[in-house]
Amino acid sequence: MEVLKFKAVYKKKIWGGRKLATKFNRQIPEGNVGESWELAAHEHGSSTIANGQYQGQELMEVVAKEGKNLLGTAISVEAFDKFPLLIKFLDINDKLSVQVHPDDQYAQEHAAGELGKTEMWYIMDAEEDAKLIYGIDKEVNRDEFAAAIEAGELRQHLEELSVEAGDVVFIPSGTVHSTLGGVLIAEIQQNSDTTYRVYDWNRVGDDGKPRDLHIESALDVIDFGSEPRDKVEGLTIEKEGYTREIQVACPYFTTETLDITTTYQGQANGERFYVLMGLEGSVTINYKDGSTELTAGETALIPADLGSYELKGDSKVIVSYIKDPAQVKEELKNDGYNEEELAKIAGLS
Repeated sequence: MEVLKFKAVYKKKIWGGRKLATKFNRQIPEGNVGESWELAAHEHGSSTIANGQYQGQELMEVVAKEGKNLLGTAISVEAFDKFPLLIKFLDINDKLSVQVHPDDQYAQEHAAGELGKTEMWYIMDAEEDAKLIYGIDKEVNRDEFAAAIEAGELRQHLEELSVEAGDVVFIPSGTVHSTLGGVLIAEIQQNSDTTYRVYDWNRVGDDGKPRDLHIESALDVIDFGSEPRDKVEGLTIEKEGYTREIQVACPYFTTETLDITTTYQGQANGERFYVLMGLEGSVTINYKDGSTELTAGETALIPADLGSYELKGDSKVIVSYIKDPAQVKEELKNDGYNEEELAKIAGLS
């Protein structure tokens, strides 16, 4: 197969903005565009291939034709019916609703068979003093949290986190989160579009009515009593020509950034696919049967059977793939990394 690129699916949001046009020089719909679904196979939006022999076809059409050639032998059979990841850019110009996502079990039972939603945010751009809401007071219980919502006093139980460009946060299902505006985010997540709003800043939608809240469902899935979270430190690995930083290794995805100064040699050996998101600069993806340019704001999929490939240029990209965290840990330990160093990777138990 060849490297695949995609046409984005844009979503207008009350909290969206225009950064996707100004930063990436894109032609986007008018109005407040909050999300660009870069790689998606969901009933609420599906990616169309933008290049090569499958140009114009939807992602799952190609999965049906290519199967393991695209996804790989190590990917679960469920992925052949429902692509496991949803990759986005988020332009959060105004406050995001205070929200939480369910895990797999709750979503299967209560959200029409959806997957759960664990996600990772890479902060691409942030206004001065930008803040996230990231978790809740570990001492508050369900009843106290519900009473605070009813009394309009929720803010006292929300943990805030200052962020700047380059920061990474890991958001497992059950984590209450939001932003207070002014951030551009690359998001890697499970393939789900299920969100339970806890609070929406007393806003009204386009119809002039308050937007729906989902308080009972949210209370069901919030991870009460969890320890406060912080930004992901990541495990940095210096190599000639690039710096690799592994940020997250959880059952749903592994993510790392590559800061490439000259070249990076990769290998798609048939086991799994890789998704590349351009963050800065541009890179040429060279492989046996061709080459593809990837610039900041673009996304590409490396099929599992591509073989050896080279990333050449001066750029920074996010690489996402699916790998058993135990295998990630074992490989890094074999390379000489100790438990303290491995603890810098979020989700790696």
